[in-house]
Amino acid sequence: MNTEERKDCQENKQENQEEVEERTEISRKIQPWTKQITLRGVFVSIFIGSIYSVIAMKLSLTAGMIPHLNVSVALLAFIFIRTGTKVLKKAGIMSKPFTQQENTMIQTCAVACYSTAVGGGFSSYLLALNKKTYELSGVDTEGNSPRAVKEPGFGWMTAFLFTICFVGLFVLIPLRKALIVDLKLTYPTGMATAVLIKGFHNQGDNMAKKQVRAFTKYFSISFLWGFFQWFFSGKEGCGFSQFPTFGLQAWKQTFFFDFNMTYIGAGMICSHLVNLSLLFGAVLSYGLMWPLIGRLKGDWFPENLQESSMKGLYGYKAFVSVALILGDGLYNFLKILCFTLINIYGRSKNKNLKTDMDVQKKTEEGKDLKQNEVFLRENIPMWISVVGYIIFSITSIIFIPLMFPQLKWYYVVVAYILAPSLAFCNSYGAGLTDMNMGYNYGKVALFVLGALSGKENGIVAGLVGCGLIKSVVTVSCILMQDFRTAHHTLTSPRAMILSQAIGTAIGCVMGPLSFFLFYKAFDVGNPSGNFEAPYALIYRNMAILSVQGFSALPHHCLQLCYGFFAFAVAVNLVRDFSPHKMGKWMPLPMAMALPFLVGAYLAIDMCVGTLVVFVWHKLNTRKAELMVPTVASGLICGEGLWILPAAILALAKINPPICMKFVPS
Repeated sequence: MNTEERKDCQENKQENQEEVEERTEISRKIQPWTKQITLRGVFVSIFIGSIYSVIAMKLSLTAGMIPHLNVSVALLAFIFIRTGTKVLKKAGIMSKPFTQQENTMIQTCAVACYSTAVGGGFSSYLLALNKKTYELSGVDTEGNSPRAVKEPGFGWMTAFLFTICFVGLFVLIPLRKALIVDLKLTYPTGMATAVLIKGFHNQGDNMAKKQVRAFTKYFSISFLWGFFQWFFSGKEGCGFSQFPTFGLQAWKQTFFFDFNMTYIGAGMICSHLVNLSLLFGAVLSYGLMWPLIGRLKGDWFPENLQESSMKGLYGYKAFVSVALILGDGLYNFLKILCFTLINIYGRSKNKNLKTDMDVQKKTEEGKDLKQNEVFLRENIPMWISVVGYIIFSITSIIFIPLMFPQLKWYYVVVAYILAPSLAFCNSYGAGLTDMNMGYNYGKVALFVLGALSGKENGIVAGLVGCGLIKSVVTVSCILMQDFRTAHHTLTSPRAMILSQAIGTAIGCVMGPLSFFLFYKAFDVGNPSGNFEAPYALIYRNMAILSVQGFSALPHHCLQLCYGFFAFAVAVNLVRDFSPHKMGKWMPLPMAMALPFLVGAYLAIDMCVGTLVVFVWHKLNTRKAELMVPTVASGLICGEGLWILPAAILALAKINPPICMKFVPS
């Protein structure tokens, strides 16, 4: 060995020794998992999770679409704890340092809380069982049985959530090493949240102060604006939410800006493609289709029908949106399933092959070694996963048929036998694409169980079975996403599982509470109201189709459904197989479907948010990247928090004193 080789060898040894010392030092600095979960963290998680449960419930009951709020939650946790510790320090009270591990724990717990409220079916499959949705879907519709009605109740809804929501926590725990470390799945939302959490704790105090000031400013503006609007909304159809921004004719077709800060903030978080797809769907539906079909009253459908009748124009709105959602969902379901199988096959085939990229891979492995070491340092016994899954599955098998006799116990058994494989496919696909397809697995279960159970029991069996499968598949995917965040922030997996369990338990209570806050105070489910809950009617109609077929559709509606189903598939094919310059302009059918039923005002609000982000990036990209999540969080939380006093005033029968309304001159 010559002198240069010996020198290189010594340098490599020195580098390896320094790397080992660095990893050892990091391991010493990281607290054990029992200290990563703190009492103040749990309290902050409960507070943030409760606020976001109300916000997410409002979004799901109005727009029906919830953007990723993980980053917003992590930011809010950072602001609360950092501000609180500084206040205590000025008062002479010293508190323990706020670490990125504690920040990750709070984010995980709070997200699990509001995710349970969103995924609990309060705006979709559970609300689809109430009497109002039954009447909206057509009392005279064949297959729409009056026996398939169950009014919302806090007791049974809470028990139902506690029964089904914990099963998903235990499904994929044994595969965490395979999915996170071995396969290196990115889980983009989890990774982005981790990067931002590390950025919060590594950046200077100056930027942290700017973010706190921006959040406080826009939170206050949003809250005070909601308070100001309340005075002018004395009756239905009054107030700034019905402001005819583009004229009265456009207002009749729901084209107006309703000054909703929550939607603007959500538009700032959602991608430009999502917002523009919403606008395209609004123009296509309320700008073209519904006015044209409305002129065919008396030809395509009877003239003397109620506005909400499924045999009239409302039927076209509901079923065409269902066709778009099913076309997009089925395509993405099959695409990700095929992509997952091909990827797994490719990895297993090339596992032992050496390539020219080996050196680069070893370098990357060296960088990830300390993260892998911390992530795998604490063993989670296999028996915990197996016993937990069996116990909660048996609980569901016993209690779900007692709550809903229409869903037979043996269907629940089969569902829980199939659930682990479905959960793995969904989590693997989400790790590659960031698309949680739990709702699509739920829809498949809805159609299968509805068809198997027959006309008398099919609607309830399909809707409840949909929730059962959706819960397992979605919760397990969210846990894997949080594991990716934990891997990057050097947080203990045990702390993540316990945080997820705490958040899920809180969500099982906060979900029904936040739902009844709206259900008791506002007219939830009214198609012409502010809380129309569009997905409840969509899920009810899916259940009707599963047991009865296409005879429930109004005249020529089936042909339109075929056309829009094919359109959804074709748009996805063009996006995936055409050149990027063309494919990036293809709309998202899932986003397009919402304005078909809800109206165009949602798209206007979201596009205002995306316009703000676009202009901000043009003026100052660096500042926009740092401040957009902060400003959006302030706007969402401010008006979201105003819902609490507004609901209390409504329950106390205190009505706004003024009705601001616009009429033709």
